[in-house]
Amino acid sequence: MPIANLQDAAQKIAGFLSTLNKLGGMRLKYRITAGDGARDPEGMEARQIYVELGGPDVPLVTQHNGELLRALETIAAQMLRLDQRENDLVSFDAANFKALRAQELKLQAEIAADKVIKSGIPYAFPPMNSRERRQMHLVFKSIEGVETASSGEGQDRFLAVFPQGKTNLPVAAPVKPRGFGRR
Repeated sequence: MPIANLQDAAQKIAGFLSTLNKLGGMRLKYRITAGDGARDPEGMEARQIYVELGGPDVPLVTQHNGELLRALETIAAQMLRLDQRENDLVSFDAANFKALRAQELKLQAEIAADKVIKSGIPYAFPPMNSRERRQMHLVFKSIEGVETASSGEGQDRFLAVFPQGKTNLPVAAPVKPRGFGRR
């Protein structure tokens, strides 16, 4: 379902970002685009509102694989009372982070598809968030000879790539790297 009033939604997001700057001590500039101008040229997101962040605190927003960037998107979607399936109607980016990540994911998909086609052995990606898994599924749709499926629960949910017609093959869940704090 589309956002009913794009201008009101954009103003709510602007108010939130202004408050974040004032009360949170952040130094972010932002440009909010709503409607046709917000469309994703790659067609990966169904966004109706696009927020471009700039300023001295952009590195804070993009560090840790864009965790804060995704959190800001989630907060904005919740402020607008969007259903979880509609979260991609609002998209944030900073320093072209998401566009570069999309290119990286596409390259990873192409390499994985090549491996799966040549070896006939399924491949499992490390766990990723739902937006990135969706992007990967869309990339794989354009690659002949492979099929994808998501598996796992919550933060452990991952994407598996199978040879075409062989989604019944077993695939091992990716192993999480051990952190320094866990022994």
